[in-house]
Amino acid sequence: GTCDLTDKYFKAPVDERAGQPNIAIIPPNFGGTGLRDFGGVTRFSGRASTVQCFENNPHVRAALSEPGKGRVLVVDGGGSMRCALLGDMLAACGAENGWAGIVINGCVRDAEDLAKTPIGIKALATHPLKSSKRDAGARDVPVTFGSATITPGDFIYADLDGILVSPEPLTLP
Repeated sequence: GTCDLTDKYFKAPVDERAGQPNIAIIPPNFGGTGLRDFGGVTRFSGRASTVQCFENNPHVRAALSEPGKGRVLVVDGGGSMRCALLGDMLAACGAENGWAGIVINGCVRDAEDLAKTPIGIKALATHPLKSSKRDAGARDVPVTFGSATITPGDFIYADLDGILVSPEPLTLP
């Protein structure tokens, strides 16, 4: 998991981060409450595909409708707490299409059903209102949240302890 990866790749203590590897750690308190687990899978990893949007999810739907090939969809929803960018139907679509996980800087809905869906899902909170469809946003662009910039193709490693982002694959012995 992420703890074993940080033990391997971060040799210096926390106060000596200079010269450490080019691996970002999304902090556990990001967004005030931090990203919470909502999916039926809590440990997931894969190459990043990104969406940048605000209170609208057409690109989220389009991405999850494509073959995921084990990727992780990273959605920068601007941290909005006014509506959900993902619900049970889109999550099920992503699981059926082979996505490993979804990380959302924003909200989800249908939390009880998401917990039964075989895909990793991390988001800030739940909200019962669905998003609008007015503006598609942008697809496969660098997104920044939680002090990490995620570029399409980066490697995402997520579990109950946090999220790591790396431009190179990370391995354990």
